[in-house]
Amino acid sequence: MTNRNASPREAGASGRYHHGNLVEALIAATIELIEEKGVENVSVRDVARKAGVSSGAPFRHFASKTALLTAVAEQAISRLTAAVADALAEAGERSPLEQLRAIGRGYLRWATENPTHFQIVSSRTLIDFQSSARLVDENEAIRLLMVDLIDRARSCGELSPDIDADDLMVTLRGFAYGLARLWIDGHYPEWQVRRPPEEQMVRSLDLFMDRLRRDPGHSRPRVDLDGDPG
Repeated sequence: MTNRNASPREAGASGRYHHGNLVEALIAATIELIEEKGVENVSVRDVARKAGVSSGAPFRHFASKTALLTAVAEQAISRLTAAVADALAEAGERSPLEQLRAIGRGYLRWATENPTHFQIVSSRTLIDFQSSARLVDENEAIRLLMVDLIDRARSCGELSPDIDADDLMVTLRGFAYGLARLWIDGHYPEWQVRRPPEEQMVRSLDLFMDRLRRDPGHSRPRVDLDGDPG
């Protein structure tokens, strides 16, 4: 797997591990190895070698490769939760629909900044999602937040009351996921997408969100690609 936008490195991931948090070092080494040679070619012993510890050391924390990748996914969803929180903070007291837009922007920003994390947390064949309380709880928190904002948008007249909150939640999730997946899987060049991927994804998201608004004459605040009012 080619990394188009390297995810942030954790301290101590490269070279030999001497002290500190072994779990974090193993997770960081796993991410580096995935970016170097693909997840299918990574073993727990490879990770131990990369982190500079004995081949048996990781097994004190992770019983299997699936368990190790699940830990990577937990880090991924925590970063996603933080990205969503940051985007909502930028949106401030804007309307429910604008806060939904902000969640979408936060999701896309997270995906482009953490492509390897995105790949791992998105694949249910690589991780044991249901075994992780963090994955289940943080995913559910975002889902409930989106449903609440959709309900509020219907109540205040931004959205038609006929729109089902769960239907729209899944549609929004799938739309943002698809935009990120197209880029990470390398489809943009063949579709002749010439803008930077971050810009194109935000433009596509805005096009979708603008069509949702019940009153097409209601203008939204102009927001630049960094999320600041323009």
